[in-house]
Amino acid sequence: MTTMTDVARRAGVSVATVSHVLNDTRPVRPDTRAAVLGAIDELGYTPNTLARSLVTSRTRSIGLAVSAISNPYFTEILQGVEAGALEAGYSLLITDPHDDPRHERKVVQLLHERRVDGMIVAPSAEPAGMVEYLARREVPTVFLDRLVGDEHDQVCAENTGPVRQLVGHLAESGHTRIGLVAGLPGLSTTTERVQGYREGLRAHGLPFAPELLAGGNSEAAGAQDATRRLLAAPEPPTALITANNAMTIGTLRSLRELGLDVPRDIALACFDDFSWADLFTPRLTAIAQPSKDIGAAAVRLLLERLAQPDRPPRTVRLPCTFVHRTSCGCAETAPATPPAAQERNPIP
Repeated sequence: MTTMTDVARRAGVSVATVSHVLNDTRPVRPDTRAAVLGAIDELGYTPNTLARSLVTSRTRSIGLAVSAISNPYFTEILQGVEAGALEAGYSLLITDPHDDPRHERKVVQLLHERRVDGMIVAPSAEPAGMVEYLARREVPTVFLDRLVGDEHDQVCAENTGPVRQLVGHLAESGHTRIGLVAGLPGLSTTTERVQGYREGLRAHGLPFAPELLAGGNSEAAGAQDATRRLLAAPEPPTALITANNAMTIGTLRSLRELGLDVPRDIALACFDDFSWADLFTPRLTAIAQPSKDIGAAAVRLLLERLAQPDRPPRTVRLPCTFVHRTSCGCAETAPATPPAAQERNPIP
């Protein structure tokens, strides 16, 4: 087995210099660093990460706690996190909190006990216990997708403006009864998308009707029930907006069970685009989130925090894209365009 001594001998440097190159514990001249890295590559040397962590107090690992990893949205976020971590030389430990506050607190503790250098967490609707645990132990953390307060590092997509844009598109197509299948109460994404819905109605002179807003709990089964309730109203909606991709599936199932054709009988637009959205008949008009970019931005935020523990917290919002297809009931003529977005402290 190749050792650090072998690398030092091949590069013509001391073992201490090889250690400084591997652990970034002291500046090393560029030509010396190149010689050491060349020797490592030539000899096929694999550093002992456990031994390195004892020297540096760093494991070069990141804990990722994201619910519903099977959801295409979070799968793409995971790809962005993984690519960013790999590029920076970090490994990932991944857990699924199942959007359960007690389980969330437990898995975060388990990640912490694994001595990860920092965490990226998509918080539940009741994250207080988990947030308090991380804060008390001063664990570098970035919150992902759902916001928990400006005193933390966090990154997410814009929510309010894109839903306002969907409402506006449907209203300009002649719809005056527009329903919303909303997400799980307590999530910042749910709050902001409901806000966008109400702002969109107000901007087009449409009254807010409580019977046109139903909670789908951010899941397919909940959206099926919510869609049935909306369509059972004395004056049912002529258009629906679903607030995430899982609920879009549930709504489509419910419409099919009710024998309703989209968009002939009811128009549909959704928040969250996904890879097969244009395979449905009709093709789904949607808001596409920059999922991989969100994951990559979270890694960059965390690395900034590790490098500068005392810097002020940052909230980063990334713009979404309106993808115009045919489920809204109009011809597919408008190009995909991003709505107005407000980015605070964007990451270059």
